Amino acid sequence: MASSIVGMVCLLLTLCMVVPSLATVYTVGDTSGWTLGVDYSTWTKGKTFKVGDSLVFNYPTSHTVDEVSSSDYSTCTVGNAITTDNSGSTTVALKTAGTHYFICGVVSHCGNGMKLAVKVESGSSTTPSTATTASNVPESSSSWSLSPFVAFVTTWVALFVMVIS
Repeated sequence: MASSIVGMVCLLLTLCMVVPSLATVYTVGDTSGWTLGVDYSTWTKGKTFKVGDSLVFNYPTSHTVDEVSSSDYSTCTVGNAITTDNSGSTTVALKTAGTHYFICGVVSHCGNGMKLAVKVESGSSTTPSTATTASNVPESSSSWSLSPFVAFVTTWVALFVMVIS
């Protein structure tokens, strides 16, 4: 009886490790990155963004990534950002459903096309994942996430307990 309970716990922990890996990491603009001259509305076509996915913005530090309101997006108003970053590599976790709006906060860049609207659906992503490395995660909303390290350690502890039972 105890062995079957431990087995079920191990299965549950393994699933906890697999489910977060279903999220997709999208590199905004693909190889072009976050820059002038890219049609970001075309880039979003055919992509389904889900809660849990991430957007990675790669850009020279002469640009910024500003998450803004719908009205600031429409009018390209700079200076009212919800979050902003200019590190050159920004990852934004998509933690809530709805449309998220991003612009470059450098004057005239948004008006020249450096703007991105992403409609995020609830649920897990089913598109293939793209590996990428990034830093600086501006928090635009909150969500709980299991650390891969904690999941790994917990799984090994559960397996150890199962073996000695």
